[in-house]
Amino acid sequence: MKILVTGGCGFIGSNLVRLLIEHSPHKVVNCDKLTYAGNVHSLADVSSSERYQHLAVDIADIDAVREMFEQSDPDAIMHLAAESHVDRSIDGPADFIQTNIVGTFCLLDTALRHYQGLASPRKEAFRFLHVSTDEVYGSLGEDGLFTEQTPYDPHSPYAATKASSDHLAHAWKSTYGLPVVVTNCSNNYGPYQFPEKLIPLMIIKCLEEKRLPVYGAGANVRDWLFVEDHTRALLTALEKGKIGETYNVGGNSERRNIDLVHIICSILDELRPRTGGRSYKELITFVKDRPGHDYRYAIDSTKIRQELGWEPAHSFEASLKKTVIWYLENQEWWSQILAGTYQLERLGKVLQ
Repeated sequence: MKILVTGGCGFIGSNLVRLLIEHSPHKVVNCDKLTYAGNVHSLADVSSSERYQHLAVDIADIDAVREMFEQSDPDAIMHLAAESHVDRSIDGPADFIQTNIVGTFCLLDTALRHYQGLASPRKEAFRFLHVSTDEVYGSLGEDGLFTEQTPYDPHSPYAATKASSDHLAHAWKSTYGLPVVVTNCSNNYGPYQFPEKLIPLMIIKCLEEKRLPVYGAGANVRDWLFVEDHTRALLTALEKGKIGETYNVGGNSERRNIDLVHIICSILDELRPRTGGRSYKELITFVKDRPGHDYRYAIDSTKIRQELGWEPAHSFEASLKKTVIWYLENQEWWSQILAGTYQLERLGKVLQ
């Protein structure tokens, strides 16, 4: 297949493109307009492949999207492009509405035109995979798991825009017959993640001997999914998923934020000890909580396991250590980012 991947220079997108180029026969057209979180250096190891092409297209520009479809003539869409950081959505929701809602509409509208013009057997094989988040479901208490039947209850501007895009994707299937499959994942971690997210932020702040800001009491719980497991799930959903269905993808690795930070500190105490035998845990500082901070997310992945045969292949402890080692060995990658506009500052303080 020729697969059009949107957001392929982002964190999950770049790991997905690498999977497709290195472990599948598919051709990849990477649509990424290169916002602050898009980084061409994240694909330096595969960018020379004859099966890879990058197009700097804004998915919210429908004329550019239509031209891209005419030029690339894809057999499938894997739509990952999105503004994704909750704190940034609090400070500036307009970009999230434009990319996540308007951009998804432009892709769906153009993909439908493209799909309707395909001849058999390409038409029967065409798929539009819409990649989303567990944050659309809202917040859990101490017990329970998000399933594909959990009602939507988004609490942040980011979650609300992703919920909107999910509904659009399902509507284009129900109304127009576009062969859509939707996935909702838990928190990802791994190599090439932008430093604003919790795990790389804590790693880099430790290395720079800066305080480690933990929201509230650090009691919020997240289910953590290694990005390499997630990208395998996405390819599985594209190739085997049933049209019109949603598949939740989780890592079965719930951790409180404070416990996660403690683990990162312990790994770095082992791999890159501070002077004087001090622990990085001494840098932990509790700060005022994020507005509307959801208490707990946890995914039930039973459906994708039983119906499509996917399951996580990496343990949390081993893959987290692998992630820390990657940031230790790839300082040039994240140093280039910190040389730009993002300086590890606190975001999302509106209404506080």
